[in-house]
Amino acid sequence: MTDVNPLTSPDNANNPAKPAATLILVRETVSGPPEIFMQRRAKTMGFAAGMMVFPGGKVDAGDHALAKSAGLSPALDEDDAAARVAAIRESFEEAGVLLTDGPEIDEAVLAAAAPAIAARELAFSDFLAAYEQRIDPGIMTPWSRWCPSALMKNKRYDTRFYLAKVGKHLKAGHDGNEAVTSLWTTAEDALGNAARGNGKVIFPTQRNLERLAQFSHVDDLFAHALAFEPRLIAPEVRDIDGRPHLTIPDDLGYPVTAEPLGMAVRG
Repeated sequence: MTDVNPLTSPDNANNPAKPAATLILVRETVSGPPEIFMQRRAKTMGFAAGMMVFPGGKVDAGDHALAKSAGLSPALDEDDAAARVAAIRESFEEAGVLLTDGPEIDEAVLAAAAPAIAARELAFSDFLAAYEQRIDPGIMTPWSRWCPSALMKNKRYDTRFYLAKVGKHLKAGHDGNEAVTSLWTTAEDALGNAARGNGKVIFPTQRNLERLAQFSHVDDLFAHALAFEPRLIAPEVRDIDGRPHLTIPDDLGYPVTAEPLGMAVRG
C-alpha cells in the first residue's frame, strides 16, 4: 500500500484537516497509577458523539492571535503555540480548568466566564487580560499528534495531544453541552470500561490509553513523553494475516499498533 501524507495529499483539498488540540490532565494518586481526566461527549455532537474523550477542540484564529501577543513564538512553532493556547482554552470551556498563571479568580467568575467564552460572547484573550492571567506553554508536554488520511471521508482533525500534570485537588467537571459527564480514572480502568461497552472510545483514544496505562508513576510517564518526538500519526489500513487492520507506526511508544478494521471505532 502506498503511504499517503495526510496533509499534502491532493485529496486533502476536498477534505481538509482542521487543526485541533487535546489536553490530557494527569494527577498523582496516594497509591497506584496516575489518574487522567476524561469526559463523555454529548450524543448530539458531530464528532465522537457519545464517546469518552480528553478535553479539547478546534484551534481558531483567536488562539493564533493570543499565542502571538503572548510571545509564545518564535520559541515555539506558530502552530504548536496556537494549539497549546487552544488546549488551555478548551479545557477551561469544557472542564472549568484554567491552567494559567496569575491572581486567584473567584469561582463564580470562572463559572460564568467559561460558557461565555465557549459561546464566543467573550474573547478568551480579553478574559485573561482582565484578570491578569498569563499563559505558560511550559505547563504542557507534547504527547502525540494524530491526523487521519486525506482519503477518509469523515471529519478530519490534525490533533496535537499534550500532557499536563495537575494537583490532586484540582476541580474539573463538564459543561453539560459538549460534555455531559466526567470523571478521574486510571487509563487501565478506562480501557476496561471501554471493553465492557461502558464508555466507548475511538481508535486514537484507545491507543493513547494503552500507552498511558504502561506507567505506574507520573514522573515515568512524562519522561517517556519527552523521549518521543510527537511525529504525525496517520493511521493506515494494512493487511495482517489476510485481514485488514487499522495500523499506526511501531516506533512511537505505543504498545498496540494494529487493530482489526471491523473492531476499530472511528469518530
